[in-house]
Amino acid sequence: MNKKKAIICGVSGQDGSYLAQLLLKKGYQVIGTSRDANSQSFENLKKLKILDQVTLLTLSLSDLPSIHKMLLDTNPDEVYNLSGQSSVSVSFEQPLETIKSIVIGTVNLLEAIRLSGQVVKFYSACSSECFGDTNDIMVNEDTPFNPKSPYAVAKSAAFLTVLNYRSVYGLFCCSGILFNHESPLRPEQFVTRKIVTTACRIYRGSKETLKLGDLSIRRDWGWAPEYVEAMWLMLQQDCASDFVVATGHTHTLEEFVNKVFEKLGLDWKKHVSTDSSLLRPADIKANRADAQKINNHIHWQAKYQMRDVVRLLIEHELEQTNERTLY
Repeated sequence: MNKKKAIICGVSGQDGSYLAQLLLKKGYQVIGTSRDANSQSFENLKKLKILDQVTLLTLSLSDLPSIHKMLLDTNPDEVYNLSGQSSVSVSFEQPLETIKSIVIGTVNLLEAIRLSGQVVKFYSACSSECFGDTNDIMVNEDTPFNPKSPYAVAKSAAFLTVLNYRSVYGLFCCSGILFNHESPLRPEQFVTRKIVTTACRIYRGSKETLKLGDLSIRRDWGWAPEYVEAMWLMLQQDCASDFVVATGHTHTLEEFVNKVFEKLGLDWKKHVSTDSSLLRPADIKANRADAQKINNHIHWQAKYQMRDVVRLLIEHELEQTNERTLY
């Protein structure tokens, strides 16, 4: 039997690397694309020890003819679009690049699939940021979007593009509306990794202070390796549909910080200060997810909650210096 073949656009990122690992375990031939595969280090693939198992191609998602040719050459069963500028904070500084990288890439991939005439299942990465600030009301797939950042605007436009290609052209294409999901592969510019790595340095004796923005924001934090399984499951269905992917449990950033320092035997209040320069121009105070649809329809449910995410991140950080675990 021929192996199923999947293309992952954005394979070098956190989700792309974990998804590649998952698909390889399931017997797929995995093709990963990057804007410059020759100069990209693919550090995450190296960390997961799968770099030599992934076929890497250079591809610009702004170049429709190149995408079309790649599809004809590779004839994939599935395409996962995880590419584009991924930082909410950076999107305020680079709104045009953020919108172009997310929206144009999504349109070109879908148009290339349509023009190819191939039977390809397509997944697009959407974000809980699209809902904006919902005043702590639980949101689901039917909740209207109210984006508060250029990143969220771009993801909202990409979501509607996918919906349009599904309803108008009949393509099998869907979006996963993912809430926050963390792992050791997260860049340290993301707040959860910043908290854990700084706290571990303080645990080792550093005298630094961890500077953060608004500690009262509430988020649903999950574990990234679980969330890529949800992506895969979406493309194994008979009919395409969009799904909220989340744990269904929300915590404040202060709770997250407290749990990290508590695990290390430290009092967070002695080591953390707030810095107004870290506040975003427009931030979401709270988001709460209703994940019943994905729980019921494709039987996916998050096993790891915030406390587990904290434990796993600290465990990984301490393993890097061969320190004992604390639990």
